[in-house]
Amino acid sequence: MTQQIAGIPADADISRADSLAREIFSDVANKWALLIIETIGDGTLRFSELRDRVEGISHKMLTQNLRMLERNGLVTRTVHPTVPPRVEYTLLEAGQALRATVDLMCEWTQYYLSDIESARSRYQA
Repeated sequence: MTQQIAGIPADADISRADSLAREIFSDVANKWALLIIETIGDGTLRFSELRDRVEGISHKMLTQNLRMLERNGLVTRTVHPTVPPRVEYTLLEAGQALRATVDLMCEWTQYYLSDIESARSRYQA
């Protein structure tokens, strides 16, 4: 668990089940949200580009996660007044900061991939 900081408000205490911090953590700590953040990266992508690049995500799941990321101030949604409307997504400052952590998680996964594969094989045996 994370190290506790003395004097933090109850809403910021991630160890508390009823805290806002726990709710936010739960929102963003899912595979689709993390993959979306990694995929948008430093650029701006349309909904269809995201759907094509995040392999395996359904239209519904992409929509739900983009709304959640927008609600939490991690992405901005820009609607261009064209027919049909063109909608683009870009990471905001908080999203870029989280992306640095996502990048580290991706590096960790790649670095330990063979160790994890070996452990899974031993576990199955």
